[in-house]
Amino acid sequence: MGLGILKDGKWIPRRDQEDEQGKFVRPSTTFRDKITADGSSGFKAEPGRYHLYISWACPWAHRTALTRRLKGLEDVVGLSVVAAEIDQNSWEFSETEPGTIADTVNHTNYLWQVYLKADPNYSGRVTVPVLWDKQTGTIVNNESREIVRMFDTQFDAYAKNKVNFYPENLQTVIDETGDAIYQPINNGVYRAGFATTQSAYDEAVTELFAALDHWEGVLAKQRYLCGDRITEADWFMFTTLLRFDAVYYVHFKCNLRRIVDYPNLWNYLKDLYQYSGVQETCNLDHIKRHYYRSHPNVNPTRIVPKGPIIDFTEAHNRDRIPVAV
Repeated sequence: MGLGILKDGKWIPRRDQEDEQGKFVRPSTTFRDKITADGSSGFKAEPGRYHLYISWACPWAHRTALTRRLKGLEDVVGLSVVAAEIDQNSWEFSETEPGTIADTVNHTNYLWQVYLKADPNYSGRVTVPVLWDKQTGTIVNNESREIVRMFDTQFDAYAKNKVNFYPENLQTVIDETGDAIYQPINNGVYRAGFATTQSAYDEAVTELFAALDHWEGVLAKQRYLCGDRITEADWFMFTTLLRFDAVYYVHFKCNLRRIVDYPNLWNYLKDLYQYSGVQETCNLDHIKRHYYRSHPNVNPTRIVPKGPIIDFTEAHNRDRIPVAV
């Protein structure tokens, strides 16, 4: 996420985000290098070398911080957290706002300055997450799905927690599931929220709830998206579902149903939230303040609603479905 853009190394505060039909368009990410355990990619997995820049508000960034936490890589990969709200300079670092962590590596004030340290003539979006290499002084990758995969599969030698969310026997179905939920659900809430025509909004909301209905049915028969164990695909779904009732239902007009109205999706969301280490990465204050106060075209008053009251810690019923041991 990020509302500005760099053009030939110069910051432009705002940019168009829709096409001629009023549909929200998410451009591709730019930095796509890979970290490998053996270093064959040119970026070797090793402790202390890499630094992750995130926002607690952003679901794409959240999934990378979540994987870092679940794998136990806190002492291996550093972390900086931007302020909740975006102004005309986009993502900002703060030394005083609760929940933030300043840029202790590049000592910048704004994330776009990190991009310019990687490429002084950079043109493109300035988004979180960003995975930085301190050794070469550049951005390795800013595509969340690829960062998650690197943390999950290439840092096992240094991970405190021996968990694997991309098991070999499920890799094909995990990739297919990640693809299946991306456009209608993960990106679908943005397609609805940032649509500027009725037809674009109607199309996005229809596809969003058709997909949610589908996975509600799947989760009636199995505990997780890909079967009987938690995988990367579940964490990709989790960060969107976590924000749904508090933000997307109201702010992005995704209001056919709430997640709490889906018996299986709601209990599934609570099941994932209660997984050890997850709650520490969930900052609803940052989430609500970011969305409601950073999109004046969607919420001109910038008022942050008090509700809804959601208890992710209440008992769930997913234990009735067998899981992998």
